[in-house]
Amino acid sequence: MTRYGPMYGPEITFLGVPACDWQEPETYADADVVILGAPFDGGTSHRPGARFGPQVIRGTDYLPHDGSRPHLAMRVDALGGDLTVKDAGDLEVFSGDIQRSCDTIEDAVAHVTAHGAIPLILGGDHTITWPDVTGVARHHGAGRISVIHFDAHADTGDIEFGSLYGHGQPMRRLIESGAVRGDRFLQLGLRGYWPGPETLDWMADQGMNSFHMSEIVHRGLDAVLDHAFRIALDDCDGVFLSVDIDVCDPAHAPGTGTPEPGGLTARQLLDSVSRICHELPVVGMDIVEVAPPFDHADITAMLGNRVVLEALSGMARRRKDAGGPPWNKTTPLLAGRGSQPPLSARETPPSLSARDRQRSLPPAES
Repeated sequence: MTRYGPMYGPEITFLGVPACDWQEPETYADADVVILGAPFDGGTSHRPGARFGPQVIRGTDYLPHDGSRPHLAMRVDALGGDLTVKDAGDLEVFSGDIQRSCDTIEDAVAHVTAHGAIPLILGGDHTITWPDVTGVARHHGAGRISVIHFDAHADTGDIEFGSLYGHGQPMRRLIESGAVRGDRFLQLGLRGYWPGPETLDWMADQGMNSFHMSEIVHRGLDAVLDHAFRIALDDCDGVFLSVDIDVCDPAHAPGTGTPEPGGLTARQLLDSVSRICHELPVVGMDIVEVAPPFDHADITAMLGNRVVLEALSGMARRRKDAGGPPWNKTTPLLAGRGSQPPLSARETPPSLSARDRQRSLPPAES
């Protein structure tokens, strides 16, 4: 039986961007980014529900579904002209057949990449990163892209529940296949009580770079990102960004299958994604494990939507910077708008001295 329309939910695109068909390259010949939905959660080990992730990521917003989102700080509109973004809808995948579903995803991602667009895949559970990255590597070459992976879990298990495939094993499969080098695989936000010593030893033997939350807290997130960027750009042509929403503390992302307390804040994740897509040559991305059945007040769905927007805005800003003065993230919001004088790209806004700050504070109550 042929299925018409999306697998789950209404026929909508990401915030109203134009639709396309991944099998017909002429429908996205002008696109910089093509969004693909991969509503697969047949690899989950605990709570299913991420199959409903793509649709909520596309539509959870309080603003019009109009294909435009001007970024207040970066001064770009990634959906409305500074990038060309199209949405190919959901791939037809079947959670009862991991191999068939992964083959479908890999072929679609490879096809989009080969025709010049950056694939941005909405999951789905983390199983899909195996075909996502493999599909991109089919075009760029095995070992030629690095991976920056945000997650509470390493996802480097070997055999789970008698299977080689699942959401706890995609990173191992990628490295074993040669699609990605172990020493160009960077993980941020790990915590909790899995995997065990044997798997950690395997990761060390591959040269993986895995940053536990305790190290991030001690060194600072920006310092860890600086470290990761140096490795990611060494002898690689591009970066694949994989965001598991459970990298955030469950207070910030309760709607996920395997929540783990003690993670990043929503603010830290958004800043990191923005910085990666602004500063690095991102050639593919996925966001996974948004599971609406466990969400509260659309907290996780909204965060997933904003992760995609921050990524696209960072890409748009990177492009704009290549043709003009670089963006200065310290530029005040209203500088250069209306009658406000502009700041040069390299000018730093005046800051208050310690004495001025003290003077500006309200008097302490007696």
